[in-house]
Amino acid sequence: MKLFNKVAIIGVGLIGGSIALALKKKKLANEVIGVSRHKKSLLLAKKKGAIDKGSKELDIVKDADLVIFATPVKTIINLAPMISKVVSKNCIVTDVGSTKKEIVSMLSKIFPNFLGSHPLAGSEKRSIVNAELNMFKGTQCILTPTKRTTSKAFNKIKTLWANLGANVIILSPETHDKILSFTSHLPHVAAFSLIGIVPKEYLKFASTGLRDTTRIATSDPKLWVDILLTNRQNLVKNIGLLQNKLSKIKKALQKKDNNLLNLILKQAKEKRDSLG
Repeated sequence: MKLFNKVAIIGVGLIGGSIALALKKKKLANEVIGVSRHKKSLLLAKKKGAIDKGSKELDIVKDADLVIFATPVKTIINLAPMISKVVSKNCIVTDVGSTKKEIVSMLSKIFPNFLGSHPLAGSEKRSIVNAELNMFKGTQCILTPTKRTTSKAFNKIKTLWANLGANVIILSPETHDKILSFTSHLPHVAAFSLIGIVPKEYLKFASTGLRDTTRIATSDPKLWVDILLTNRQNLVKNIGLLQNKLSKIKKALQKKDNNLLNLILKQAKEKRDSLG
């Protein structure tokens, strides 16, 4: 089933490349084009069968009936005004940014048919090299409609993600950012901080505990600077909560309080076990 005629994906990395690959293989679009600052990424995307053609120039998105922004958050915000001058007002526009409030606030004003998206998929890896056809199968994708969202954009984007195998969930941009600050952004802050304090000469003794806990600290710094800064209010609050929890553990250790320490660890284990 062809959902779109011409789909333009701005940023053919891990997520953008996986979307492109799925669009092509599932025949959801007649043509898929890619835009990237890196010629190598475009060549790899075409070789992998993810796009029909690509360019470093934004003009290639002209006549697209769907544009997907799949770049770091700040890049989405910077490119949007330029893309709005190229595409028609009928063009449906979405993004896959990890924070939504700033993106939705801006893009909903310049694109009549904009709807924010955030697929909860991917990994700490990057680039089209790691793109996967079934990246979104069995995952969740959050849509963040507003009063400006048209039924045309909502129905098309919802159908798109359903066809890619994702379970669609509807949240406001503000609620999305609040939730993700706990479930994604704060864990990254914790991982970055933990690996940051371990003396380099001790790393050769690292076992699965440190490796597993800090795996996400290998994520792309540029991408995560944008995410953290655009969700800073929620994160500042949540970092405070984490500091309070660490302080309780610290005090329990200082007082040799076996009961309090056991209670904290037991409650944490029960909550983690419920996650599956």
